[in-house]
Amino acid sequence: MEQILAQFKDLGVAAVIALSAVGSGLGAGYAGMAAVGAWKKCFSQNKMAPFLLIVFVGAPLSQTIYGMILMNKIVEAANKGAFMIGIGIFAGLAMGVSALMQGKAGASAADAFAETGKGFANYLIVLGIIETVALFILVFLLGKISILY
Repeated sequence: MEQILAQFKDLGVAAVIALSAVGSGLGAGYAGMAAVGAWKKCFSQNKMAPFLLIVFVGAPLSQTIYGMILMNKIVEAANKGAFMIGIGIFAGLAMGVSALMQGKAGASAADAFAETGKGFANYLIVLGIIETVALFILVFLLGKISILY
């Protein structure tokens, strides 16, 4: 049994960083496509293209950082014999979905801000609320791992 578990010892480590990064990549991709489209619309109308749209594109990247922080904690636990496979998979999935949805909201924000030039702070608040999901996962599971190991 121990040999079987040893084969999966890195699964939780890999899952948390990989799944959070996949979500970040997809989210930044969605927001990036919308920003490019919004800039194109501005250029075609001879309007100033707002550089601030890049904020919406970059917002989903933070979930990869959260995944890396949690990954390091899972590595510490693995060095003590606890592999944390479930925590890695589900935390990575939750962070990845948070990043994906943040990118989709960022896409809408990019379109709206480029068209109106208004509401930037409101759009950031929406992205911040979505980001909070990933932060909750990070903080709660860091605490749980610290208590267990």
